[in-house]
Amino acid sequence: MDWRDRIVIDPGVFCGKAVLQATRLSVEHVVRLLAQGWAEAEVLDAYPGVTRDDVLA
Repeated sequence: MDWRDRIVIDPGVFCGKAVLQATRLSVEHVVRLLAQGWAEAEVLDAYPGVTRDDVLA
């Protein structure tokens, strides 16, 4: 898996922050959740449009 297939940066989306492709969920937000102790499964449950590969990217 190449993370570039899952994470995009577009100046017109979310002020140019890195987001998971086809979502408006920033990579920063996902990393913050994981740093706060959220399990991968909790992130996937909370954000149904996100896949395991998205979280790993």
